[in-house]
Amino acid sequence: MALLDVGAAAPDFTLPDQDGNEMSLSDLKGSKLVIWFFPKANTPG
Repeated sequence: MALLDVGAAAPDFTLPDQDGNEMSLSDLKGSKLVIWFFPKANTPG
């Protein structure tokens, strides 16, 4: 997987929300959004 350049558009992806409903990045187009990623080592999973 290639890294994105600063300012590049994020690729569309789909993940379940906290209620198990699938959400796509494209569903939120035009909204302000914060995406928080953290290493698996810092998670219970």
